[in-house]
Amino acid sequence: MPGDLTILNNLMTLKVLTIISLFLFFLSCRERTDKATSAYRPDKDDMVDVNRYIIQKDRERIQSYFERKGLTMTETSTGLWYCITKYGEGESFKENDRIIYNYQCHLLDGTLCYSSKDKGPNDIRLGRSELPAGLNEGMKLLRPGSEAIFILPPFLAYGLIGDGKKIPPRSPLVYNIQVIR
Repeated sequence: MPGDLTILNNLMTLKVLTIISLFLFFLSCRERTDKATSAYRPDKDDMVDVNRYIIQKDRERIQSYFERKGLTMTETSTGLWYCITKYGEGESFKENDRIIYNYQCHLLDGTLCYSSKDKGPNDIRLGRSELPAGLNEGMKLLRPGSEAIFILPPFLAYGLIGDGKKIPPRSPLVYNIQVIR
């Protein structure tokens, strides 16, 4: 019987030590996790600074492109760059107008992404189609018969993701537009 008590006491001590060890182990893991995740949480000001930096770098790349090409571009308040190379006649397009146009869309390095030569003229309702925001904005600057060059920064084009096909993530796009009507 005294041997049984010693075994029982040893088992109880082992259980208590195991529980304390597990508790300390989980406590130490929790502390490491909290410290690790808090290190990767930038505050709002940091995120704003990073976004400003990225937008500025995209802007510099775009300006370098049109300077190399000898283009005189105008920037809108949203960041769209445009050059109307041929002025059409009539009124400027507005929301819900039907526009038929030929286009070429390429990257700043000249890589052709899409062209109406492959698919035929694009036929859209302004503001009701799947156009990137920058192209939708640019079309409102045109009239029937106009020709223009638009350069869309990534945030007015396909953004951080790209289109999943030919346009990579964070790509500024150059559109050559010829409005048919």
